[in-house]
Amino acid sequence: MNNVVDTVEINSFASQVQTDFVPPSEQLITLTYGQLQNLVTRTVEKAIQPLQEEVAQLHAERDKDHREIADLHAQVRSLESLQEAEVTRVCLDIAQDRQRISALEHPAGKEPGKTEISRAEKIAKYLQSRPDHRATFETLRGHLGVDKARLLETIKALMASEPGRYRITGVLGDKRKKALVLLPQR
Repeated sequence: MNNVVDTVEINSFASQVQTDFVPPSEQLITLTYGQLQNLVTRTVEKAIQPLQEEVAQLHAERDKDHREIADLHAQVRSLESLQEAEVTRVCLDIAQDRQRISALEHPAGKEPGKTEISRAEKIAKYLQSRPDHRATFETLRGHLGVDKARLLETIKALMASEPGRYRITGVLGDKRKKALVLLPQR
């Protein structure tokens, strides 16, 4: 009988040893609902903490980017207004330069000088004295002793002083030559 008792004791000891040596992953843990909830909450907070920090950092970078973009927009508007002012200034300069060039090329309202008036009077007297009241430009240049440009200025002054009284015509036989004619008074 001793043998049976010993076997029973060994069997109960073996079952007790088996429960004592259960691996930790298979052990049964008893937790209350509050403890489980606290454990889950801490685990979730611990897991999302780096993500929350990263999101906060991204928000800060986004806000910084928004400020930089707003600054860049302000700079662009400033540069556009400067460019517009500069273009306006250049356009005004060009317009003024064109006016100056035009005034130099075509002097408006230029009154004939004393020399031109005296030359015009000489031409008028010369044409009056001629029987046909006509003289070629070459003859007039020789009579006045001037070059072609001064002669044209003098004829222009003469025709402006008495509009409709003088006319420029071609010379018979030579189409290249011109003549000034004193027209009869009406």
